[in-house]
Amino acid sequence: MRSVFDTVCDRALDLWTREGLLDETITVTAAPLSVKEAIGTPEGNDFPIQKGKEKLMEADFRGARGQAFTDHYGNYSGTLRQIAALPRDDNYNRAVFVATVNAVCRSLGMTGNTVHCRDKGPAECAKGVFRYIDDYYGKGRVTIIGFQPALAQAVSAETDVRLVDLDPDNIGQTKRGVLVEGGEATADAIDWADMLLVTGTTLANSSIDLFLTGKPVLFYGTTIAGAASLMGWNRYCPQSS
Repeated sequence: MRSVFDTVCDRALDLWTREGLLDETITVTAAPLSVKEAIGTPEGNDFPIQKGKEKLMEADFRGARGQAFTDHYGNYSGTLRQIAALPRDDNYNRAVFVATVNAVCRSLGMTGNTVHCRDKGPAECAKGVFRYIDDYYGKGRVTIIGFQPALAQAVSAETDVRLVDLDPDNIGQTKRGVLVEGGEATADAIDWADMLLVTGTTLANSSIDLFLTGKPVLFYGTTIAGAASLMGWNRYCPQSS
């Protein structure tokens, strides 16, 4: 059975082929960014990237930047044809591909907001998240997938929230006023919710299939920028650049 990630890859490859990019001698590079380079100094010190659990990989394509969060990071340089041929069975290769999709879609004018916000950006982002949810989906119970501190605090202040995260240091803890549940609670938390607020990192780690169940989904973050444009998914990431 083909995964959602496979479908995204197919659409990206079709796009690159139509645009004649596969045969050009274009190099795409991705490199892990430090915490300071990635998000500056946001309010609070509980963001995953600050704990060393994840890093941002960044691709540069014709001067357009695209990023992807991943827990398996490193450097890569190659043509789009080579990147399209990478195995899709580990987080490193998927992060290279996702960052590349973001950079190419940015270069082609298909998407924006592909570079993570910095400093006060996460707090400013959180200020508008529930208004956005209310406008698009109405009031209701929200299950958040992935711990983004500012968003969790903002949404839980307005409605009933469940939060699922895979970081063992978070599971069972109350973070920003919300109890963090582990992966075993995913199915029940999805069933409980009226809508899902899902980190785009689920694309890079290939867990995204779990959350496209027919329930309304709002993705957040830069990682899923290009895929959202290719697939027609709704994404919230107003403070990124």
